[in-house]
Amino acid sequence: MKNPNANLSLVPFVSVENMMRLILEIGVETCMVEIAAYIEEDFRRWPSFDKTPRVASHSDEGVIELMPTSDGIDYGFKYVNGHPKNMKDGLQTVTAFGLLASVDTGYPVLLTEMTILTAMRTAATSAVATKYLARKGSKTLAMVGNGAQSEFQALALKSICGIDNLRLYDTDPAATEKCIANLQAAGMSITACTTPEEAVIGADVITTCTADKQYATILTDNMVGAGVHINAIGGDCPGKTELHKDILLRSDIFVEYPPQTRIEGEIQQLEDDHPVRELWQVMTGASDGRTDDRQITLFDGVGFAIEDFSALRWLRDKIAKTDKWQHLDMIADPDDPRDLFGMIERERARSN
Repeated sequence: MKNPNANLSLVPFVSVENMMRLILEIGVETCMVEIAAYIEEDFRRWPSFDKTPRVASHSDEGVIELMPTSDGIDYGFKYVNGHPKNMKDGLQTVTAFGLLASVDTGYPVLLTEMTILTAMRTAATSAVATKYLARKGSKTLAMVGNGAQSEFQALALKSICGIDNLRLYDTDPAATEKCIANLQAAGMSITACTTPEEAVIGADVITTCTADKQYATILTDNMVGAGVHINAIGGDCPGKTELHKDILLRSDIFVEYPPQTRIEGEIQQLEDDHPVRELWQVMTGASDGRTDDRQITLFDGVGFAIEDFSALRWLRDKIAKTDKWQHLDMIADPDDPRDLFGMIERERARSN
């Protein structure tokens, strides 16, 4: 297959159609296992990245964000929105696209849809956190919120952490039915529950993944027993949470990037000096993770740019071996770099 980066003025682009074709060729679970490996690799070299909280533009309807980072060799960013109201209009709550560029030249080397890719990287990140923080031998996942992310979350935890028992709850029973139908061939035991309290019974891992932009209480303190690991991934902007504050006070809390999570995550409910640990430090052994089977561990996952960077790196490597991309003529490339205007004039002459 031709190298997608052979001509620097033509940028490889992965459309939604090609992303789906690539995933189906590789397999959804395999994709997330591979993305998780890229995430672990990048988290282990966390200090080498430029890091900044995402740049957010908030409105009453939702949020639009830019998420940039660089390791000094490549630069990546993602554009992403979060508009819970979209669902009633038949639109996606979250959409995204992303770009990877060379730090050496500043030229983009990949442009891609990231609505689907973000779903996979978010699930892969949850699975990585669960791998390091949940009790060994955890088998049962309670998924509270059965929307667009739920199937990816379940499959990532199945393939990476060995979860094989799934308990589902959503305020909309149709969402649960959709999730069950989509996972019927996944090889998991699946139970539809009528309340969140029912869903968490016997769960080793609880994942909350709801969309409403509000201070919500999806889990109350009495629902969380000793030894549980929680992935709280629905809270991702100021004014949006899912857990009762008392759960946070009983838990050992792990985050991606504290300056961002304190603004957007569950810990926005706590004092600024409340202790948290960074997930990358657990991976490298610089910080303890789970230390006993009765400990409650909480991954307050809001999504960070390095995870998108990892997913973009994975995609760049994958498309180099396939035909699942096309070139976009995005970069003006005059014969003389100083003569951009002349390039326009020469096009006039050719057109005439």
